[in-house]
Amino acid sequence: MFPESVDTPIQTPRLTLRLAGPGDGKAVYATVVESLDSLRTWPTSLPWALYEPSISASEDFCVGSMRERDKGTGLVFLVWDHEQQLVGSVGLHTIRWDIPSMEIGFWVRSCAHGQGFAKEAVTAVLHFAFTHLKARRVFARTDEDNVGSRATCASAGMRLEGVMKNERITPSGQLKNGCVYASTR
Repeated sequence: MFPESVDTPIQTPRLTLRLAGPGDGKAVYATVVESLDSLRTWPTSLPWALYEPSISASEDFCVGSMRERDKGTGLVFLVWDHEQQLVGSVGLHTIRWDIPSMEIGFWVRSCAHGQGFAKEAVTAVLHFAFTHLKARRVFARTDEDNVGSRATCASAGMRLEGVMKNERITPSGQLKNGCVYASTR
């Protein structure tokens, strides 16, 4: 389903985004473990962060990401700075090729918060989705209280489509509101 150009890294002024693959697990593991406290703040958006991963589980995630790409069901870009430090990840998921529509999800390691890396990476993947994948709609779902993710969506040009009341539930049973942001072409 994906064009062959998907294997080409995406370059931005400060970042290189390339697809996750074999051998990336160790870097993903280290980045996630460093950032677990921050990631766990948003259990309704990032339920995978509730459990500390292992290096092998992180490697399995990277290899599994290649299978998703091969099946046309998802793309996971790892975001690297120019010093080859993993900054975070941006993924395209929930793909409907009949529209085409896809969900964008993202996270940035704790030490890189507030530096504009998320906006830069999300903007690049949005552009990629619309130009290379011919997307008609790319959307993001965030926790209403996640000011950082909401600001990233807005600064990347996505519009708030709505707030969904009691749309998600935390592990402790608290109902939370979710937001949907989208860009369309």
